[in-house]
Order: sequence, then structure tokens, then C-alpha cells
Amino acid sequence: MDAKTGTVIKLSQWDALLLESLKSYGWTDEQLIRKVHAGDFPEDTSPFQFDYSVLNALASSDAELFAQAVTEGYQIKYNTIRGIHSWLKVAFKQEAELLLESGSEAVHAWLTNDEADRLAAVLSYGWSLSRLDGAAPHASDAAGRDAYRIYPAAD
Repeated sequence: MDAKTGTVIKLSQWDALLLESLKSYGWTDEQLIRKVHAGDFPEDTSPFQFDYSVLNALASSDAELFAQAVTEGYQIKYNTIRGIHSWLKVAFKQEAELLLESGSEAVHAWLTNDEADRLAAVLSYGWSLSRLDGAAPHASDAAGRDAYRIYPAAD
């Protein structure tokens, strides 16, 4: 959230994926910000083939916005169903279930309460997140995960 205006920092879906990928290295927020400003990036060997220089351009054009997105969080400007699926894979290291049947598109994922709260905060307008009651037990249940459905909100 922008402390001056009280508005939520918004990132493109791709910028959010890039940021979450870098967060997975376990750097502190300050280290991550410094590395992005310096253009000191790891080589991405994931299927995404991330080009982190895009974040360097964002950080260079609006350093304060970038720092706030890293330290205080962000909301994605516009999500796609496949983008949500990718965000879950990058942010939570989870291969969620992608459902693409016309009229009932959704992503099903097993999330902790904290993960569900974090996902709800980053989803763009037009998306809903709800717990699936009565879902079959999942191997990760010992970690306190529940089944969730992410789907387009009804107008």
C-alpha cells in the first residue's frame, strides 16, 4: 500500500511472477531491492525463462513503488486463469489443478490460511477465492492446508 495515498501498489501479472521468483531465493527485502537495482540476477533455469531485467526497469523508473511492492505487498492489475496457476507455482511451489472447462474455469489449490490470505490480497478485481468444503484429504493436510477454488467472480 502506498503510504502517501493509501492505495494498493499494483503490478502486472508478469512483474508479480518475476518478483515472486526472486523472493524464492530467501533474500531479505533489502537484499532483493538492492540486487534488482544493481541488475544482479541469478540465471533462471525454470520453464518460465524469466528475464529479471524487466524488474530492473520498473525499479529504475519508480524506486519507491518497487520497494513498497517488495516490503508491503501488491495487487496484480489483471489476472488470467493461467497466470494464477503460474503464480501459485512460483510463489508457493505448488502445482495447482487448472480447470479450463468453458463456463467453469477455475484453479484448485491446497493452501494454508496464510497462503489463502496472501493470494486473496494479490488477486485482481474480478476473481474470487473460496474454501472447498468436503474436499478429499490431501497429502499436505498435515501442514494445515485446505482445498480452495479460485474462479472468475460473477458480475
